[in-house]
Amino acid sequence: MSWIALIIAGVFEVVWAIGLKYSHGFTRLLPSAVTAFAMIVSFVLLGVAAKSLPIGTAYAIWTGIGTVGTAIAGIYLFHESRDWGRVCCILVILAGVAGLKILSR
Repeated sequence: MSWIALIIAGVFEVVWAIGLKYSHGFTRLLPSAVTAFAMIVSFVLLGVAAKSLPIGTAYAIWTGIGTVGTAIAGIYLFHESRDWGRVCCILVILAGVAGLKILSR
């Protein structure tokens, strides 16, 4: 259950990060409300996951999901760079997240 909560928290982190872009500095009401809601859900679910997972592992995986998800969303939604170096860095982050999951007990 903790891992599921952590993955969902990471997805909501992506939602609020992308929501920041759409909110234009919290000047647009609906994107700002969605962003704030996603932030709250993300933090609450991280807290739920951290009750039974090591905080270092939970936080690293949460931010890893958020980082990779936001980078990929930025590529597709905002036409950000897809160059080889950037893709390699995303793959390194994914490897680190997978390693933490595999090595955690």
